[in-house]
Amino acid sequence: MVLNSLSGRFLMLTVLFVMLAEVLIFLPSIARFREDYLLSRLERAQIASLALLATDEMIDEDVEAELLVNAGVYNVALRRDQARELVLSSPIPEPVHRSYDLRDPGAAELIVDALRQLTDPVPRVIRVIGEPVRDAGLLIEVTMGSESLRAAMIDYGLRILWLSAVISVVTALLLFLAVQRLMVTPIKRVVRAMQLYAEAPEDTRRIISPTSRVRELNEAETALQSLQKDLTGALRQKERLAQLGAAVAKISHDLRNILATAQLFADRMEASEDPGVKRAAPKIVGAISRAVNLCETTLAFGRAQEPPPRLERVRLAAIVNDVVDAERLAAGDEDISFAEDVPAGLMLRADPEQLHRVLTNLIRNARQAILASGKPGEIGIRAEEDDAAWTIHVTDTGPGLPPKAREHLFQPFQGGTRKGGTGLGLAISVELVRGHGGALVLRRSDATGTEFEIRLPKSEAVLFAQDHKVS
Repeated sequence: MVLNSLSGRFLMLTVLFVMLAEVLIFLPSIARFREDYLLSRLERAQIASLALLATDEMIDEDVEAELLVNAGVYNVALRRDQARELVLSSPIPEPVHRSYDLRDPGAAELIVDALRQLTDPVPRVIRVIGEPVRDAGLLIEVTMGSESLRAAMIDYGLRILWLSAVISVVTALLLFLAVQRLMVTPIKRVVRAMQLYAEAPEDTRRIISPTSRVRELNEAETALQSLQKDLTGALRQKERLAQLGAAVAKISHDLRNILATAQLFADRMEASEDPGVKRAAPKIVGAISRAVNLCETTLAFGRAQEPPPRLERVRLAAIVNDVVDAERLAAGDEDISFAEDVPAGLMLRADPEQLHRVLTNLIRNARQAILASGKPGEIGIRAEEDDAAWTIHVTDTGPGLPPKAREHLFQPFQGGTRKGGTGLGLAISVELVRGHGGALVLRRSDATGTEFEIRLPKSEAVLFAQDHKVS
């Protein structure tokens, strides 16, 4: 649990780094302690030897032994006036194991010798060479046992270890409390603000207010505040759009019923012999028809999603004939021709109602584009199949789509292909084709006309996957 928290990890890292620093301090410290210990033995041995030399007489063996014991050495040799003289001596238990020259040692040499001394538990006899203090000679040399030196070094090392541990714990605790106060608590505050905001993102009172005096945390709070404001605004806009969509759907439903009644009376007006009524009736009928069509497409798009297609084997030629007959009636006396190139025996797997809607939207758009150009035109429907899919091409000789319509072709209310259009027809059509696992794409659109392609896959695996995605 400790290692899974920011403060806990910081605590462990602090202890680790402080102990590492203490190790780096310990090595030169223990080397210096060893050097001071050996120098003190040299100094005590020098004092004992000078006291002996000052008498100019032979001393008793017991006195000599006592001087050596007090100095902590076995033998003392002095070099004075280029002559080396063994001043104090006693039997040594074994041959000299190693010699150490303390006259001008390097730092690395002292550290290596100290570590070697600490890791060698066997008592040894060592020789130590140094310079006498106060110019009392050229050189002083002693032999001594290593066990007392190692014991003193271990004692010193343990004291350093305990002191390091105390320093590490105190330092880590202080840093832990500082991190808790300066970093962890503000971070927890930000996390808590995020959790409260997630409970009710529409409530502006839950948007965080930057208060941290730490620059990085203040920047994080400011960025979070900006994100929350944008999200709250988007959610409010989405809610208003949903309410507007519901209202539009209700109005469109009622308006469609009203317009249906008006359309009946408009149809009767067309049969009138009054010249003025005859001139006005077609315009009224056209306006009412467009209004009814807008209501129907708005209601269709207002549903959360189109229902999954009910696939069955259908004859494409029959559906195309039905759609083309309806559009011929709508075109009336306008100079628009229709060309059908659909094999009579071509069967495909599709939802007949949804495919009828797709073809109606595409052919109606083509007819309206040709009418808007004021020129004669032709609409062609061609179908073919291969091993992978059925392909339907809907072409026209109209003026082509405007650049803005091509940029947002399949987006509702943005991809209208004619002035005053909503773009709902293409948006609905592409959704219906996707429900079949297929694709509706614009192949070309230029001054010579426009071509849309519907591609429906034959693979049942594609249809199965698409059906699960829709449902």
